[in-house]
Amino acid sequence: MLRQIIGQAKKHPSLIPLFIFTGAGGTGAALYVTRLALFNPDVSWDRKTNPEPWNKLGPNDQYKFYSVNVDYSKLKKEGPGFEMKYFT
Repeated sequence: MLRQIIGQAKKHPSLIPLFIFTGAGGTGAALYVTRLALFNPDVSWDRKTNPEPWNKLGPNDQYKFYSVNVDYSKLKKEGPGFEMKYFT
């Protein structure tokens, strides 16, 4: 498949930017999905030792990819702390 892409790029040099941007978009999408799978608090890979990972997040933990107007280091916790020991 790579040989066919290189052959098309040699025959039609105007396709080179298309191949570059398509490859960059696919790579960016794969990296973002990997980031979501590994660092998102909604994903629990180990359900026995950490069944609810979102409860361990403090108010100053930034889990969004990009935050425009919020400084997470200055936030304080508002409300009770819910943990599994209260429900068992």
